[in-house]
Amino acid sequence: MTTQRNELARITLSVLFIGALIVSSAWIMRPFIAPLIWAAMIVVATWPLMLRVQNRLWHRRALAVLVMTLALLLVFVVPLTLAITTLVGHADEIIDWARGLATLQLPPPPDWLRALPLVGEAAAHLWTTLAAEGVRDLALRAEPYIGQIAKWFLSEVGSFGVVFMQFLLTVALAAVLYADGEAWARWLRRFGTRLAPGRGEGAVTLAGQAIRGVALGVVVTALVQSLLGGIGLAVAGIPFATVLTAVMFMLCIAQIGPVLVLAPAVVWLYWSDSTGWGTFLLVWTIFVGTIDNVIRPFLIRQGADLPLLLIFAGVIGGLFAFGLVGIFVGPVVLAVGYTLIDAWVTEPRGTAGHDDPQ
Repeated sequence: MTTQRNELARITLSVLFIGALIVSSAWIMRPFIAPLIWAAMIVVATWPLMLRVQNRLWHRRALAVLVMTLALLLVFVVPLTLAITTLVGHADEIIDWARGLATLQLPPPPDWLRALPLVGEAAAHLWTTLAAEGVRDLALRAEPYIGQIAKWFLSEVGSFGVVFMQFLLTVALAAVLYADGEAWARWLRRFGTRLAPGRGEGAVTLAGQAIRGVALGVVVTALVQSLLGGIGLAVAGIPFATVLTAVMFMLCIAQIGPVLVLAPAVVWLYWSDSTGWGTFLLVWTIFVGTIDNVIRPFLIRQGADLPLLLIFAGVIGGLFAFGLVGIFVGPVVLAVGYTLIDAWVTEPRGTAGHDDPQ
């Protein structure tokens, strides 16, 4: 009896000590968790590209890591710096434009609006009503909040240093993972095997495929849509095209799409009597807003053979649950869970834990 009590006390103290050690380690690593997750996602998604760069640089890993690190700096740090610089440089104009909403008045409805079949007269009447009352009243109601918006804007710009350091830390961690990626991959496979001898290694491999599929399907599609949308805005002469392009990229990442930025730009052009440019941007908006239906499924299939609905649910759910990094974490969790459950349901009875991981 005494031996059993001593063994129980030893096990209890061991579990408590290990739990306290894990919690303390997580607390110490808390500032590095988000950059580490981002770095891991970036490295997994771009690992094939890094190997190609290494092959072209005389199979020198150090040179390949240097090139990929510089590329990440150009992709993350330089656009952020340009966007913040543009916002700061035009801060006075943005605030003045916001305060000018109080005196905003719509011009009379254009002739082409009345000429539209079926809806022309109703649209012109709505335009006239809005010009007489709606916009002015809305602007006057919004005027007290302009000062608060300006203060919020300046505070967000002031946190640029924190975001900048987070990006630099992410790039530095990515460089470390690039340098010894094979060893990290072997460690993760062994960890998965220890957790689930029958399926663990396959689950780790599937997680990498899900990350690569999301990176290809979601991020690349968002980049293509935002760049095309930004080109359309710049060609049509829309002000702050660079800032709006960055906003479109974030909306595309969130699976909302670029139309929320492009559609008001089309309305603004028509309102400014730039009918030709408005028509051009309208056609361009339809093209840019629908091209993701072709690009995204094709790219996701190149990275992971998973149901598209599962990927989309993971991206959107992960975004709401974990923030921006959730666009990668969500699909990975759902993909691994879906595959393990599907394997457990479909495998013959009595063979659980003995099949080779797929």
